[in-house]
Amino acid sequence: MFNWNIINKTYVYDGTFEGLLSMVFDCYIKKVIPLRIVSKNRLEINFLDTIEEIKTDNIKAKRIFDGIHKSISYNTLYNSYYAFLSDGNDKELNILKYILNGFVIGPKIDTMLSLDFVFAVCSMRKRMLGEAHRFKGLLRFSEIGNNLFYASIHPDNNIIENLGQHFIRRLPTQNFIIHDKNRNIAFLYNTKEYKIIDSSLLTVPDISENEKKYQELWTIFFKTIAIKERTNSKLQMQYMPKKYWEDLMELH
Repeated sequence: MFNWNIINKTYVYDGTFEGLLSMVFDCYIKKVIPLRIVSKNRLEINFLDTIEEIKTDNIKAKRIFDGIHKSISYNTLYNSYYAFLSDGNDKELNILKYILNGFVIGPKIDTMLSLDFVFAVCSMRKRMLGEAHRFKGLLRFSEIGNNLFYASIHPDNNIIENLGQHFIRRLPTQNFIIHDKNRNIAFLYNTKEYKIIDSSLLTVPDISENEKKYQELWTIFFKTIAIKERTNSKLQMQYMPKKYWEDLMELH
Protein backbone atom coordinates (compact mmCIF):
# COMPACT_ATOMS: atom_id res chain seq x y z
CA MET A 1 0.00 0.00 0.00
CA PHE A 2 0.92 3.69 -0.27
CA ASN A 3 2.95 3.17 -3.45
CA TRP A 4 5.60 0.83 -2.05
CA ASN A 5 6.85 -1.58 -4.71
CA ILE A 6 6.78 -5.22 -3.62
CA ILE A 7 9.93 -6.89 -4.93
CA ASN A 8 10.54 -10.62 -5.30
CA LYS A 9 13.51 -10.76 -2.96
CA THR A 10 14.41 -12.19 0.43
CA TYR A 11 16.29 -9.69 2.55
CA VAL A 12 18.79 -11.15 5.02
CA TYR A 13 20.10 -9.21 8.01
CA ASP A 14 22.18 -9.88 11.13
CA GLY A 15 19.24 -10.31 13.51
CA THR A 16 19.76 -7.07 15.45
CA PHE A 17 17.30 -4.19 15.84
CA GLU A 18 19.94 -1.88 14.32
CA GLY A 19 20.13 -4.23 11.36
CA LEU A 20 16.37 -4.07 10.88
CA LEU A 21 16.38 -0.26 11.08
CA SER A 22 19.18 -0.19 8.49
CA MET A 23 16.90 -2.24 6.24
CA VAL A 24 14.04 0.21 6.84
CA PHE A 25 16.35 3.02 5.69
CA ASP A 26 17.24 1.25 2.44
CA CYS A 27 13.61 0.34 1.74
CA TYR A 28 12.46 3.91 2.41
CA ILE A 29 15.04 5.33 -0.02
CA LYS A 30 14.22 2.76 -2.73
CA LYS A 31 10.44 2.75 -2.01
CA VAL A 32 10.40 -1.06 -1.92
CA ILE A 33 9.25 -3.85 0.37
CA PRO A 34 10.71 -7.38 0.01
CA LEU A 35 8.59 -10.50 -0.03
CA ARG A 36 10.44 -11.97 2.92
CA ILE A 37 12.92 -10.97 5.67
CA VAL A 38 15.02 -13.46 7.62
CA SER A 39 17.94 -13.21 10.01
CA LYS A 40 21.17 -15.00 9.14
CA ASN A 41 20.78 -17.57 11.89
CA ARG A 42 17.36 -18.60 10.55
CA LEU A 43 18.18 -18.56 6.85
CA GLU A 44 17.16 -21.67 4.95
CA ILE A 45 18.44 -21.66 1.39
CA ASN A 46 15.76 -22.07 -1.27
CA PHE A 47 16.88 -22.06 -4.90
CA LEU A 48 13.73 -20.09 -5.80
CA ASP A 49 14.69 -17.21 -3.51
CA THR A 50 16.55 -14.14 -4.70
CA ILE A 51 18.59 -13.24 -1.65
CA GLU A 52 19.99 -9.82 -0.82
CA GLU A 53 22.00 -9.21 2.34
CA ILE A 54 21.44 -5.89 4.08
CA LYS A 55 24.45 -4.73 6.05
CA THR A 56 23.96 -3.10 9.43
CA ASP A 57 24.81 0.58 9.29
CA ASN A 58 24.60 2.36 12.64
CA ILE A 59 24.32 5.79 11.00
CA LYS A 60 21.34 4.68 8.93
CA ALA A 61 19.81 2.96 11.94
CA LYS A 62 20.13 6.10 14.07
CA ARG A 63 18.54 8.24 11.35
CA ILE A 64 15.52 5.92 11.24
CA PHE A 65 15.39 5.72 15.05
CA ASP A 66 15.40 9.52 15.35
CA GLY A 67 13.00 9.84 12.42
CA ILE A 68 10.42 7.53 14.03
CA HIS A 69 10.61 9.53 17.26
CA LYS A 70 10.28 12.91 15.53
CA SER A 71 8.03 12.17 12.55
CA ILE A 72 5.75 9.39 13.82
CA SER A 73 5.65 8.88 17.60
CA TYR A 74 7.49 7.51 20.59
CA ASN A 75 4.73 4.90 20.79
CA THR A 76 5.66 3.65 17.30
CA LEU A 77 9.25 3.23 18.43
CA TYR A 78 8.10 1.45 21.59
CA ASN A 79 5.78 -0.87 19.64
CA SER A 80 8.45 -1.68 17.04
CA TYR A 81 11.17 -2.54 19.54
CA TYR A 82 9.05 -4.74 21.76
CA ALA A 83 7.50 -6.46 18.75
CA PHE A 84 11.05 -7.13 17.55
CA LEU A 85 11.79 -8.90 20.85
CA SER A 86 8.79 -11.19 20.40
CA ASP A 87 8.74 -14.64 18.82
CA GLY A 88 6.09 -13.59 16.28
CA ASN A 89 6.01 -15.00 12.77
CA ASP A 90 7.10 -12.55 10.05
CA LYS A 91 7.81 -9.98 12.74
CA GLU A 92 10.47 -8.18 10.69
CA LEU A 93 8.23 -7.76 7.65
CA ASN A 94 5.33 -6.49 9.75
CA ILE A 95 7.59 -4.02 11.60
CA LEU A 96 9.07 -2.84 8.30
CA LYS A 97 5.61 -2.14 6.84
CA TYR A 98 4.50 -0.51 10.07
CA ILE A 99 7.41 1.94 10.16
CA LEU A 100 7.45 2.73 6.43
CA ASN A 101 3.73 3.48 6.37
CA GLY A 102 4.10 5.40 9.62
CA PHE A 103 6.41 7.83 7.82
CA VAL A 104 3.60 8.40 5.30
CA ILE A 105 0.61 8.52 7.68
CA GLY A 106 2.22 9.94 10.81
CA PRO A 107 1.13 9.28 14.42
CA LYS A 108 -2.30 8.01 13.33
CA ILE A 109 -0.65 4.76 12.22
CA ASP A 110 -0.78 3.57 15.84
CA THR A 111 -4.59 3.65 15.85
CA MET A 112 -5.09 1.94 12.48
CA LEU A 113 -5.54 -1.59 13.80
CA SER A 114 -7.58 -2.54 10.72
CA LEU A 115 -4.25 -2.73 8.88
CA ASP A 116 -2.96 -6.26 9.35
CA PHE A 117 0.66 -5.24 9.95
CA VAL A 118 -0.31 -2.65 12.60
CA PHE A 119 -2.47 -5.20 14.39
CA ALA A 120 0.35 -7.79 14.17
CA VAL A 121 2.94 -5.41 15.65
CA CYS A 122 0.67 -4.37 18.52
CA SER A 123 -0.21 -8.01 19.24
CA MET A 124 3.45 -9.06 19.30
CA ARG A 125 4.31 -6.20 21.65
CA LYS A 126 1.46 -7.18 23.96
CA ARG A 127 2.50 -10.85 23.99
CA MET A 128 6.14 -10.02 24.71
CA LEU A 129 5.34 -7.62 27.56
CA GLY A 130 2.72 -9.99 28.95
CA GLU A 131 5.26 -12.78 29.25
CA ALA A 132 7.80 -10.40 30.82
CA HIS A 133 5.19 -9.36 33.41
CA ARG A 134 4.41 -12.99 34.20
CA PHE A 135 8.08 -13.81 34.76
CA LYS A 136 8.44 -10.96 37.25
CA GLY A 137 6.42 -13.18 39.58
CA LEU A 138 7.69 -16.57 38.43
CA LEU A 139 11.45 -16.02 38.34
CA ARG A 140 13.36 -17.80 41.13
CA PHE A 141 16.83 -16.62 42.17
CA SER A 142 19.26 -19.03 43.81
CA GLU A 143 22.41 -18.05 45.71
CA ILE A 144 25.53 -19.37 43.99
CA GLY A 145 28.10 -17.23 45.79
CA ASN A 146 28.60 -14.41 48.25
CA ASN A 147 25.86 -11.96 47.32
CA LEU A 148 25.62 -13.50 43.83
CA PHE A 149 22.29 -14.85 42.68
CA TYR A 150 21.33 -16.83 39.58
CA ALA A 151 18.06 -17.59 37.82
CA SER A 152 17.38 -19.60 34.66
CA ILE A 153 14.36 -19.08 32.42
CA HIS A 154 12.95 -20.61 29.22
CA PRO A 155 10.73 -17.83 27.77
CA ASP A 156 9.06 -17.77 24.37
CA ASN A 157 10.01 -14.14 23.79
CA ASN A 158 13.27 -12.26 24.28
CA ILE A 159 12.33 -10.72 27.63
CA ILE A 160 15.70 -10.80 29.35
CA GLU A 161 16.52 -7.07 29.21
CA ASN A 162 13.03 -6.01 30.29
CA LEU A 163 13.16 -8.54 33.13
CA GLY A 164 16.69 -7.57 34.13
CA GLN A 165 15.81 -3.87 34.31
CA HIS A 166 12.89 -4.74 36.58
CA PHE A 167 15.11 -6.62 39.03
CA ILE A 168 17.77 -3.90 38.98
CA ARG A 169 15.09 -1.59 40.38
CA ARG A 170 13.96 -4.20 42.90
CA LEU A 171 17.40 -5.49 43.92
CA PRO A 172 19.84 -2.62 43.29
CA THR A 173 22.44 -3.84 45.82
CA GLN A 174 22.61 -7.47 44.70
CA ASN A 175 24.74 -9.06 42.02
CA PHE A 176 22.64 -11.32 39.84
CA ILE A 177 22.52 -13.31 36.63
CA ILE A 178 19.40 -14.10 34.60
CA HIS A 179 20.04 -16.86 32.09
CA ASP A 180 17.76 -17.29 29.05
CA LYS A 181 18.47 -20.90 28.12
CA ASN A 182 16.27 -20.81 25.02
CA ARG A 183 18.46 -18.13 23.42
CA ASN A 184 21.74 -18.87 25.17
CA ILE A 185 22.10 -15.35 26.49
CA ALA A 186 22.57 -14.02 30.03
CA PHE A 187 21.85 -10.71 31.77
CA LEU A 188 24.65 -9.83 34.23
CA TYR A 189 24.34 -7.11 36.88
CA ASN A 190 27.06 -6.10 39.37
CA THR A 191 25.21 -3.35 41.35
CA LYS A 192 26.69 -0.66 39.06
CA GLU A 193 26.04 -1.66 35.47
CA TYR A 194 24.66 -4.51 33.41
CA LYS A 195 25.44 -6.28 30.18
CA ILE A 196 23.97 -9.09 28.09
CA ILE A 197 26.40 -11.79 26.98
CA ASP A 198 26.50 -15.04 25.06
CA SER A 199 25.92 -17.65 27.77
CA SER A 200 28.49 -19.99 26.22
CA LEU A 201 30.96 -17.71 28.05
CA LEU A 202 29.16 -18.32 31.34
CA THR A 203 30.17 -20.88 33.97
CA VAL A 204 27.55 -21.31 36.69
CA PRO A 205 28.70 -22.90 39.97
CA ASP A 206 26.46 -25.08 42.13
CA ILE A 207 24.09 -23.44 44.57
CA SER A 208 25.41 -22.68 48.04
CA GLU A 209 24.70 -24.84 51.11
CA ASN A 210 22.54 -22.07 52.56
CA GLU A 211 20.54 -21.98 49.34
CA LYS A 212 19.91 -25.72 49.51
CA LYS A 213 18.45 -25.30 52.99
CA TYR A 214 16.24 -22.41 51.92
CA GLN A 215 14.99 -24.34 48.91
CA GLU A 216 14.09 -27.29 51.13
CA LEU A 217 12.22 -24.97 53.50
CA TRP A 218 10.41 -23.26 50.63
CA THR A 219 9.36 -26.59 49.12
CA ILE A 220 8.06 -27.80 52.49
CA PHE A 221 6.19 -24.51 53.02
CA PHE A 222 4.68 -24.69 49.54
CA LYS A 223 3.38 -28.22 50.09
CA THR A 224 2.25 -27.55 53.68
CA ILE A 225 0.02 -24.59 52.91
CA ALA A 226 -1.70 -26.42 50.06
CA ILE A 227 -5.24 -27.60 50.80
CA LYS A 228 -5.70 -30.92 49.04
CA GLU A 229 -9.47 -30.59 48.78
CA ARG A 230 -9.16 -27.21 47.07
CA THR A 231 -6.51 -28.22 44.52
CA ASN A 232 -7.26 -26.60 41.15
CA SER A 233 -4.65 -27.70 38.62
CA LYS A 234 -6.33 -25.81 35.78
CA LEU A 235 -6.19 -22.51 37.66
CA GLN A 236 -2.62 -23.19 38.78
CA MET A 237 -1.49 -23.70 35.20
CA GLN A 238 -3.27 -20.50 34.18
CA TYR A 239 -1.03 -18.49 36.50
CA MET A 240 2.01 -20.79 36.40
CA PRO A 241 2.03 -22.36 32.90
CA LYS A 242 3.46 -25.86 32.81
CA LYS A 243 6.08 -24.90 30.23
CA TYR A 244 7.75 -22.75 32.94
CA TRP A 245 7.80 -25.41 35.67
CA GLU A 246 11.34 -26.49 34.82
CA ASP A 247 12.62 -23.35 36.54
CA LEU A 248 10.25 -23.45 39.54
CA MET A 249 11.89 -25.40 42.36
CA GLU A 250 8.64 -25.96 44.26
CA LEU A 251 7.11 -27.86 41.33
CA HIS A 252 9.95 -30.31 40.75
